[in-house]
Amino acid sequence: TFEEAGQLLDKYFAQLEAEQKAQAEAMSAVMREEGEGFLAAKAKEEGVVALSNGVLYKVIKEGKKNGKKPALTDKIKVAYKGMTIDGEEFDSSESVEFPLASMIEGWKIAIPEMTEGSKWEIYIPQELAYGERGSMPAIKPFSALVFEVELFNVVAPAAKK
Repeated sequence: TFEEAGQLLDKYFAQLEAEQKAQAEAMSAVMREEGEGFLAAKAKEEGVVALSNGVLYKVIKEGKKNGKKPALTDKIKVAYKGMTIDGEEFDSSESVEFPLASMIEGWKIAIPEMTEGSKWEIYIPQELAYGERGSMPAIKPFSALVFEVELFNVVAPAAKK
């Protein structure tokens, strides 16, 4: 009957949903473990410095001696390249300005430590990047990320709303 067919379909879709959820959870565990392993190995490398909450960085180029450091309320001008831990580039810009407060948490921890003219490679744990939601298709859920960031300058305090 029509009712039995509907019940079979409901059962099928519930099973399919359960299987997809299980696959997603398994994938999430793998992504978490890979990210944690990557960051643990990075932390042991020479020249890598730890900041709060597991954010790490390595100086590629020292900034100006008395260069300004941005505050979270500032707008910054940077060049950057974003990569997954396996080196896959997902985003980049040679020159862009934006309010620091609008960025992912890992940037809000690392960038205020940089002086103008600095270029760093920054390693960000998944929970301070895009966490469980990821940013598909390039950034899978629970992905640790790597950013190469050059801070050109602190433009101005971001406009108040």
